[in-house]
Amino acid sequence: MRKLVYYIACSIDGFIASPEGDGNVYPISEEFTSYTSAEYPETLPSHIRPLLGIEDAENVHFDTVVMGRGTYDSALEIDITSPYAHMRQYVVSRSIKQQLDPAVKILSGDAVAKVRELKQEDGLGIYLCGGGNLAGQLRDEIDELLVKTYPVVLGSGTPMFSADFSVTDFEFRSNRVFDNGLVFTTYDRKR
Repeated sequence: MRKLVYYIACSIDGFIASPEGDGNVYPISEEFTSYTSAEYPETLPSHIRPLLGIEDAENVHFDTVVMGRGTYDSALEIDITSPYAHMRQYVVSRSIKQQLDPAVKILSGDAVAKVRELKQEDGLGIYLCGGGNLAGQLRDEIDELLVKTYPVVLGSGTPMFSADFSVTDFEFRSNRVFDNGLVFTTYDRKR
């Protein structure tokens, strides 16, 4: 069975974006960019990959990406309708009424049911790209967390999970500290 993996950047205080939804508030790390390019190349948007010399890099961990409307909007703002062209792409949205790109499927129904269906397929993992609302909806389906914690405090913004209170246990697997203070931590879901 495939896994749903929430791979996300956040502040020390657990926010993934500013109150305006801007996720570009974190300091760039050349060391982490090199690490991601080698270890998780598929998590880099298609338009960024040529700049890093990895436009033809094979998917290592994921072949499918699921994102919320806010995450997709950040690509649309720069006129990109297929941000992860190297993977199957799903956008969960009730407000997008028509498909904007043939490579991007719009899911307006039950996201949990769709993820359960995707998990039954053969293939690599499923990358949950964001945002906090969708992560809250899919919390019980998340098998792994890959958390990039940046050494900044935002104070408010989009939380990593927007959901009703419920304790969900994960086990620490590993962490690594990078040159700019970013701590990359991996967790497995306790089942």
